[in-house]
Amino acid sequence: MIILGIETSCDETSAAVVEDGIKVHSNIVASQQALHSRFGGVVPEIACRSHTDTIITVIDKAVTEANIKISDVDAISVANTPGLIGALLIGLTAAKTLSWILKIPLITINHLHAHIYASKIEYGDIDYPAISLVVSGGHTSLFLTQSETRHIQVGGTIDDAAGEAFDKVGKILGLGYPAGPEIDTISQKGNGKAIPFPRSYLKKDSLDFSFSGVKTAVLYHCLGQDSRDSGEKPGLKDRELADIAASFQEAVVDVLVNKTIFAVTKFSVKSIILGGGVACNSRLRQKLTDAAKQRDIPLYYPSKKLCMDNAAMVAGLAYHKYGEKEVAGFEVEAIP
Repeated sequence: MIILGIETSCDETSAAVVEDGIKVHSNIVASQQALHSRFGGVVPEIACRSHTDTIITVIDKAVTEANIKISDVDAISVANTPGLIGALLIGLTAAKTLSWILKIPLITINHLHAHIYASKIEYGDIDYPAISLVVSGGHTSLFLTQSETRHIQVGGTIDDAAGEAFDKVGKILGLGYPAGPEIDTISQKGNGKAIPFPRSYLKKDSLDFSFSGVKTAVLYHCLGQDSRDSGEKPGLKDRELADIAASFQEAVVDVLVNKTIFAVTKFSVKSIILGGGVACNSRLRQKLTDAAKQRDIPLYYPSKKLCMDNAAMVAGLAYHKYGEKEVAGFEVEAIP
């Protein structure tokens, strides 16, 4: 079965052709990073305009690269939640239109569930149930994953998501956007124990996440207790910058790993799945790999290209939803 996937939940316009949920024939991603970098974050209006300008071209390129005709597609899939409402609507409208013209099924996908599915594309068989950690710019969530299509959220962000904290700390340190890759690189030259930034675990046994405190701690450390995030740059030496970045990263990763392992123990699962843009972080991969090995439990995470927002994971998951007859009608809406 050939499914065309569409993903426009934030600032990447993506389309992909996937066969039987696993075989990726094409996966086209048009990044908007250059458009948003000058603003230090995603500007929704600019994102929507870019999606509108590029979505037809991206879909056409995905079909062409897959070496098929649009009439060969058996179903259309699209991420309709969560994300920027305007961006989601553009992808959903394109998907509805194609579904109506081609008279083929429409399948809507939860963007976070698609990130979990990304590992399935590369690993094939995964033992369920699993604890799935999805870490991105807008979300930090823990799921009890019972199958490819069944996910129960057991923890989430109550303020800043991990990726958002990375970007805000990057701004404080005078780094570019997105800051996650830069902090990852700089941290490798620093001492993660140099500064004891706080780890917020919230109330006892909580599986929720809070990263606003560690972000503020970095701000106060760099600019003083009375400082505000006004754009003032701290003027750090290279060694100081590396130690601050490494210590901040260590604080975030510790919370992510410890809460994930606590969830593994609480729910007695068979595996761990890691997904989302922040899953590219080398320290997170290393520490979660070490923790999983200590407990003799398999850890799955996709290659970096499938960690980022992409339509292959959307189309892949749609294959399983179609098999369970979870098909959407044209009345389906985008949900931010």
